[in-house]
Amino acid sequence: MLKKEIIEFGKVLVQQVRDTAIKSCDVQLYATNMRSPIAKRWQDAKNSGNIDEFGATVIQDCVDDTIFYLLEAIDNGFLNLSLNTPDGETINLTAEGLGELSGWYAGEWVSKYSNERFSNDIS
Repeated sequence: MLKKEIIEFGKVLVQQVRDTAIKSCDVQLYATNMRSPIAKRWQDAKNSGNIDEFGATVIQDCVDDTIFYLLEAIDNGFLNLSLNTPDGETINLTAEGLGELSGWYAGEWVSKYSNERFSNDIS
Protein backbone atom coordinates (compact mmCIF):
# COMPACT_ATOMS: atom_id res chain seq x y z
CA MET A 1 0.00 0.00 0.00
CA LEU A 2 1.30 3.43 -0.93
CA LYS A 3 2.14 5.92 1.76
CA LYS A 4 -0.36 8.75 2.06
CA GLU A 5 2.36 11.24 1.05
CA ILE A 6 2.89 9.42 -2.26
CA ILE A 7 -0.86 9.48 -2.91
CA GLU A 8 -0.95 13.21 -2.10
CA PHE A 9 1.98 13.76 -4.47
CA GLY A 10 0.04 12.00 -7.24
CA LYS A 11 -3.05 14.08 -6.54
CA VAL A 12 -1.13 17.35 -6.65
CA LEU A 13 0.77 16.28 -9.77
CA VAL A 14 -2.44 15.47 -11.63
CA GLN A 15 -4.39 18.52 -10.47
CA GLN A 16 -1.67 21.19 -10.49
CA VAL A 17 0.29 20.00 -13.53
CA ARG A 18 -1.75 17.78 -15.83
CA ASP A 19 -5.16 19.38 -15.33
CA THR A 20 -3.73 22.90 -15.46
CA ALA A 21 -1.84 22.15 -18.68
CA ILE A 22 -4.97 20.70 -20.28
CA LYS A 23 -7.03 23.74 -19.29
CA SER A 24 -4.33 26.03 -20.65
CA CYS A 25 -4.16 24.16 -23.95
CA ASP A 26 -7.95 24.09 -24.22
CA VAL A 27 -8.04 27.87 -23.88
CA GLN A 28 -5.37 28.26 -26.55
CA LEU A 29 -7.25 25.96 -28.91
CA TYR A 30 -10.86 26.98 -28.38
CA ALA A 31 -10.94 30.62 -27.27
CA THR A 32 -11.44 32.49 -30.52
CA ASN A 33 -10.46 35.84 -29.00
CA MET A 34 -7.07 34.65 -27.69
CA ARG A 35 -4.13 36.68 -29.02
CA SER A 36 -1.30 34.79 -27.30
CA PRO A 37 1.59 33.55 -29.45
CA ILE A 38 0.51 29.95 -28.86
CA ALA A 39 -3.12 30.58 -29.81
CA LYS A 40 -2.05 32.45 -32.95
CA ARG A 41 0.40 29.69 -33.91
CA TRP A 42 -2.29 27.03 -33.39
CA GLN A 43 -4.86 28.98 -35.39
CA ASP A 44 -2.37 29.44 -38.24
CA ALA A 45 -1.46 25.74 -38.20
CA LYS A 46 -5.13 24.73 -38.01
CA ASN A 47 -6.07 27.09 -40.85
CA SER A 48 -3.27 25.75 -43.04
CA GLY A 49 -5.24 22.53 -43.41
CA ASN A 50 -2.07 20.51 -42.92
CA ILE A 51 -2.87 18.06 -40.12
CA ASP A 52 0.79 17.07 -39.74
CA GLU A 53 1.85 20.70 -39.26
CA PHE A 54 -0.97 21.25 -36.78
CA GLY A 55 -0.10 18.09 -34.84
CA ALA A 56 3.61 18.92 -34.70
CA THR A 57 2.84 22.42 -33.46
CA VAL A 58 0.39 21.28 -30.80
CA ILE A 59 2.64 18.45 -29.57
CA GLN A 60 5.62 20.69 -28.88
CA ASP A 61 3.50 23.36 -27.19
CA CYS A 62 1.59 20.87 -25.02
CA VAL A 63 4.83 19.28 -23.83
CA ASP A 64 6.29 22.69 -23.01
CA ASP A 65 3.08 23.77 -21.27
CA THR A 66 3.09 20.64 -19.10
CA ILE A 67 6.73 21.05 -18.09
CA PHE A 68 6.11 24.74 -17.41
CA TYR A 69 3.24 23.89 -15.04
CA LEU A 70 5.32 21.21 -13.32
CA LEU A 71 8.01 23.78 -12.62
CA GLU A 72 5.39 26.35 -11.62
CA ALA A 73 3.96 23.85 -9.11
CA ILE A 74 7.47 23.52 -7.67
CA ASP A 75 7.96 27.32 -7.73
CA ASN A 76 4.70 27.85 -5.84
CA GLY A 77 5.35 25.14 -3.26
CA PHE A 78 2.56 22.80 -4.38
CA LEU A 79 5.29 20.23 -5.07
CA ASN A 80 8.11 20.70 -2.58
CA LEU A 81 10.80 18.67 -4.31
CA SER A 82 14.50 18.23 -3.73
CA LEU A 83 17.31 17.40 -6.12
CA ASN A 84 20.10 15.06 -5.04
CA THR A 85 23.31 16.06 -6.78
CA PRO A 86 25.99 13.54 -7.82
CA ASP A 87 28.23 14.78 -4.99
CA GLY A 88 25.56 14.03 -2.38
CA GLU A 89 24.19 17.53 -1.83
CA THR A 90 20.42 17.92 -1.52
CA ILE A 91 18.94 21.06 -3.03
CA ASN A 92 15.37 22.13 -2.26
CA LEU A 93 14.07 23.19 -5.67
CA THR A 94 11.30 25.38 -4.25
CA ALA A 95 13.70 27.37 -2.07
CA GLU A 96 16.77 27.37 -4.28
CA GLY A 97 14.84 27.90 -7.52
CA LEU A 98 13.80 31.34 -6.24
CA GLY A 99 10.32 30.86 -7.70
CA GLU A 100 11.79 31.14 -11.19
CA LEU A 101 12.15 27.56 -12.47
CA SER A 102 9.17 27.92 -14.81
CA GLY A 103 10.48 31.25 -16.09
CA TRP A 104 13.96 29.88 -16.67
CA TYR A 105 12.46 26.93 -18.51
CA ALA A 106 10.39 29.08 -20.87
CA GLY A 107 12.92 31.87 -21.18
CA GLU A 108 16.21 30.07 -21.55
CA TRP A 109 16.38 26.34 -20.91
CA VAL A 110 14.28 25.11 -23.84
CA SER A 111 16.11 27.21 -26.41
CA LYS A 112 19.50 26.46 -24.88
CA TYR A 113 19.20 22.73 -24.17
CA SER A 114 16.53 21.22 -26.41
CA ASN A 115 17.50 19.13 -29.39
CA GLU A 116 13.91 19.05 -30.62
CA ARG A 117 11.66 21.67 -32.19
CA PHE A 118 10.31 24.48 -30.04
CA SER A 119 8.76 27.89 -30.45
CA ASN A 120 10.55 30.83 -28.89
CA ASP A 121 7.73 33.13 -27.80
CA ILE A 122 9.99 35.22 -25.56
CA SER A 123 12.21 36.85 -28.19
